[in-house]
Amino acid sequence: MHLKINQANIGYSKTLISNANASLKLGDVCLLIGNNGVGKTTLIKSILHHNPLLGGEILIENKNVKDLSVKEIAENIAIVFSKAVIPQNYTVEDLISLGKYIYYPFYFELTNEDREEVSHIIENLDLMQYRNTLLKNLSDGNLQKAFIGRALSQNSHIIILDEPTTHLDEKNKLIILKTLRQLAKEQNKLILFSSHDWRLAKEFADKIWYIKEGNMHSGIVEDVLSRHLELTSASIFQIHQNFIAPKITAADLQKEMLYSLLQKNFEKDLSAFHFIKQNEKWIIEHNSFTHQCESFEEIINFVKTVHYINP
Repeated sequence: MHLKINQANIGYSKTLISNANASLKLGDVCLLIGNNGVGKTTLIKSILHHNPLLGGEILIENKNVKDLSVKEIAENIAIVFSKAVIPQNYTVEDLISLGKYIYYPFYFELTNEDREEVSHIIENLDLMQYRNTLLKNLSDGNLQKAFIGRALSQNSHIIILDEPTTHLDEKNKLIILKTLRQLAKEQNKLILFSSHDWRLAKEFADKIWYIKEGNMHSGIVEDVLSRHLELTSASIFQIHQNFIAPKITAADLQKEMLYSLLQKNFEKDLSAFHFIKQNEKWIIEHNSFTHQCESFEEIINFVKTVHYINP
């Protein structure tokens, strides 16, 4: 695992999160969720070693963060805070170029290779028309994409975002989150982002870290949501045009979560499948055979084994 938390006690003089255990690998998208004041930002600061643990350990590639220098942490983790200071008189290109700072002395000049990489990031984030636009003149959505671009230019394996969709409208939320998931899957980044909206996990995340009453519950999104129904409400999105839903026989909430799990992981026709919820198990009918699964994670692994499905 690329990021691992082992029996960590997280807080300041007082413990906010006790005996936390969780792990993420490259390519994972994870939502960090919980009410205000439960310790989400403190956890992020602990991963960055801005805030020392009260017990336990946090590891990056099997190295304890407390043993890493500030430069080494910056090389491993890029951070985007929701209340970032907007540099005056900086353009989009200027901001994204700042991500290269960790590799150079205070005064530096970008190499041609650096400039090409910055241009590629600007293009991938659909910011070419704003390349020379001052940050203060950008919309909230494009400004957030520019800060994400700065994080990308660090070439860090881990990107952590603190409330990246705060104050964004639904359209820009969708753009930002689809961009983050694409980065994780296509560039093998580990994405950890915090939010108050569980729907974002259901539609875009693979894992969830849910902080409640001093404990952190972690696992695949659908399994954690199934155990904590206080988080959920009914809503269905369609994000892949090529996805064709299977037949699902289940209660509304279970049906919704299975639908979301499948459509965010498979851009394929799944109409040959029939999923049936019976007590604590899912019965999966496909052509002439039947298979049983006890969790959403097992369902994903099983569907991936069907030879013509390529997630």
